[in-house]
Amino acid sequence: MSSITIYHNPRCGTSRNTLAMIRNSGEEPVIIEYLKTPPTRDQLVALIAAAGLGVRGIMRAKEKLFGELGLADPAVSDEALIDAMMAHPILINRPIVVTQLGTRLCRPSEVVLDILPQPQRGAFTKEDGEQVVDGEGRRV
Repeated sequence: MSSITIYHNPRCGTSRNTLAMIRNSGEEPVIIEYLKTPPTRDQLVALIAAAGLGVRGIMRAKEKLFGELGLADPAVSDEALIDAMMAHPILINRPIVVTQLGTRLCRPSEVVLDILPQPQRGAFTKEDGEQVVDGEGRRV
């Protein structure tokens, strides 16, 4: 069993880049496609606490539904925001990666490098052509 878990959306370029960097370190993570298998409320609350971003920090504010539901209103409580994420997992920002070194919302994707237990095994270039890791496995 891997010591790395990624809450992943395969349709998201940032999520795909993050997964590829995990694999570039020689690890095969546990992949949770959170839109198909959302976290439980307790798991979501634990992820939010471990990431240290607060409830609003883990929400996908760019999602159309965020605005439609009036979630930008500062009067909306954390409990109501969590309720919204439970009802609509698309509101959970991604990717979230958990390793023994920490939990991070990996936006940008190279944030994952801070919590990977193993170094990169070679060069890595994101889908958009931006080089993130050089041929020796060092962050650019």
